[in-house]
Amino acid sequence: MSEANLVLRDINKSFIVDKEKVEILKGINLDVKRGEIISIVGHSGCGKSTLLKIVAGLMGYDSGDLELEGRHISGPDTDRGMIFQEHRLFPWLTIKDNVCLGLNKMQKDEKYKLAYEYLELVKLKGFENAYPHQLSGGMSQRAAIARALVNRPGILLLDEPFGALDALTKIQLQQEVLRIWEKEKTTMILVTHDIDEAIYLGDRIVVMSSRPGTIEEIIPVELPRPRDRGSSDFAYIKKRVYNHFFKDVEIISDYVI
Repeated sequence: MSEANLVLRDINKSFIVDKEKVEILKGINLDVKRGEIISIVGHSGCGKSTLLKIVAGLMGYDSGDLELEGRHISGPDTDRGMIFQEHRLFPWLTIKDNVCLGLNKMQKDEKYKLAYEYLELVKLKGFENAYPHQLSGGMSQRAAIARALVNRPGILLLDEPFGALDALTKIQLQQEVLRIWEKEKTTMILVTHDIDEAIYLGDRIVVMSSRPGTIEEIIPVELPRPRDRGSSDFAYIKKRVYNHFFKDVEIISDYVI
């Protein structure tokens, strides 16, 4: 990997709730290398999604510093793409027009050419003129991925993008994300509650504490791709992550490690 293209230094974030200050994130420090996939896991309410929104520029922070490619992040921009749990496609637009939304400075023909290219990348060729209600949940998320990638962002932020999908579709889209990553080598940060997903996709797993969210440990996933979810090495990393969630509870593994 080359040098870090995303740097977070001592990021702190709080909200005011009933006139009381509530700390959400405390002292977050992280370097993300170019082309790396980072998985972030932690208990609900630990600030995972808040951290992702801060990186996206959708939310401010109290103190610290945040840089992408050496430039201070002060708001949203096309150098960051974001995918949410819901596809958030506009129902009155065709799939190709949804994908083109962020290409404001291009001619219509150029926009469509690029949209068709990325729709083919996510295996939606032939559905360019369809509307969101005509697609399945998995297909709609593929379209959302194409929309996020069409601007060729420096980093792709994924906020539990497969959480609402059935188990089979989720696994298929995880494989699709890796296929796209192999081709595009886009830096990715994934927030997920699915430990298997975090291990399957991530180069490193950032484990966050309960509120206020801090980084408890960064676990490297030094397994070759494609990864075998049934291997003892996969199970070892899974147990290591689970130990953070259930520190006082004995975890019974399905594997002998």
